[in-house]
Amino acid sequence: MTTPLLTVENIHTGYGEVQVLRGVSIQLWDNERIGLFGPNGHGKTTLLRTISGLSKPWSGQIRFEDEIISGLSPRAVVDHGIIHIPQSSTLFPRMTVMENLSLGAYSHKAWGKRRENLEKVFELFPRLKDRRGQMCRTLSGGERQMLAVGFGLMGNGRLLMLDEPTLGLAPKIKEELCEAILKIGLSGIPLIIVEQDVEFLLSLTDRLYLIEDGRVVLEKTKETEELQHSQILEMYFGAGSITDTSQDAPRRVN
Repeated sequence: MTTPLLTVENIHTGYGEVQVLRGVSIQLWDNERIGLFGPNGHGKTTLLRTISGLSKPWSGQIRFEDEIISGLSPRAVVDHGIIHIPQSSTLFPRMTVMENLSLGAYSHKAWGKRRENLEKVFELFPRLKDRRGQMCRTLSGGERQMLAVGFGLMGNGRLLMLDEPTLGLAPKIKEELCEAILKIGLSGIPLIIVEQDVEFLLSLTDRLYLIEDGRVVLEKTKETEELQHSQILEMYFGAGSITDTSQDAPRRVN
């Protein structure tokens, strides 16, 4: 592929009159995994919502497989192959695990591969196979998050976006879920992951973007040296120490 799978170019958007994203630009290449991190409330989730069509851009452009998708409905974005797994589970609590997974394959393209994708989900998450007849509302928090990821995989997407998939999970369940996400990435499915666990992102992703005050202020690639803990703490808690209010290009870690 000579062009990126996904190009987000100079996106400005927000809610009502409140601006959240201020000229965000990122790229994702086929088979690549990128991570987004930064302080809470600075635009990471809004960026995923804008890519998936849940929030409309005020200006800028989003291209996927060289087609303009900015402004499309969420269903049209899914039809293009972009699957968004939000931070808050959107599962159906009064339906079984199996029923939820079947609904994940509702699109025409995904329905034809539902059996193949179901096998992949159960291979990644044996717990779900054991609980396939169980009501979703009776699952633990970690099991619901596994089901949410499985629901996304059933969509047979070209790109999977995960918003803080390990938030609030017990260490053992978190480790189990992280291993599954790593396997998904290594299988060739492109990933965009929002996560506060920067070490996890560094172990999984090819590139890492720091988003602060609605802007990309730093980009790190695997070829560069790993960020030190002191740098990470400065990024989270040193407000104003990373960037100013100008429209300077994001810094790369060299």
